[in-house]
Amino acid sequence: MAWRNLPNAITLGRIVLAVVVAPMVMTDSFGWRISGFIVFLIAAFSDLYDGHLARSRNLISDFGKLMDPLADKLLLAATFIPFYLLCHGAEPETPFPWFGGVLPWWIMAIIFGREIFITVFRGFAAKRGIVLAAGNAGKLKAVFQNVFIGAAIFWYALQSAARENGWDTPFWRFWQQFHWVFTVVVLTVAVVLTVYSLYIYLRDFGLFGGRRAPAP
Repeated sequence: MAWRNLPNAITLGRIVLAVVVAPMVMTDSFGWRISGFIVFLIAAFSDLYDGHLARSRNLISDFGKLMDPLADKLLLAATFIPFYLLCHGAEPETPFPWFGGVLPWWIMAIIFGREIFITVFRGFAAKRGIVLAAGNAGKLKAVFQNVFIGAAIFWYALQSAARENGWDTPFWRFWQQFHWVFTVVVLTVAVVLTVYSLYIYLRDFGLFGGRRAPAP
């Protein structure tokens, strides 16, 4: 069976972890959120490992080609949606590490709009015999998205710990400022790369005068 292929089993495990991480992030508890942070790290690094394993052992399968992108998008949704809900009513006392203390709807639209569009566009291109493989910009985009997600989960975990332990020291205030700036910078880069990687896909398809990727 396809799921008994080790890379595919890891991918299915990542789907399970994505489902688990969402309620952990939503729970205002340092213990739950730091556990969610660890679960997210396992899921993110497993994405690197299963791809390498599939290529190195020639275990690439149609099942894996379908489920691996699905697992990535599910993990994205299982973190960004809780972030959005938390700062838009579920936990307003914790400011989101972005300008104004909330995650803007337009960032959600860019990130998820790009993923939906590329999924549909790849299928359209495939019907015309054009393969649009993930390029360097898309891979770098995923790296910065994952760094941001990890930093944001850790931010919420520390905010819970501060409330539980009454933190109010100069070091804590300094750390909050540093963590805030770091997260804002990483998210900004991730958003820019999201838009840029979309442009690269469209360019490679030939919409901007670029050379179309050859059919296999």
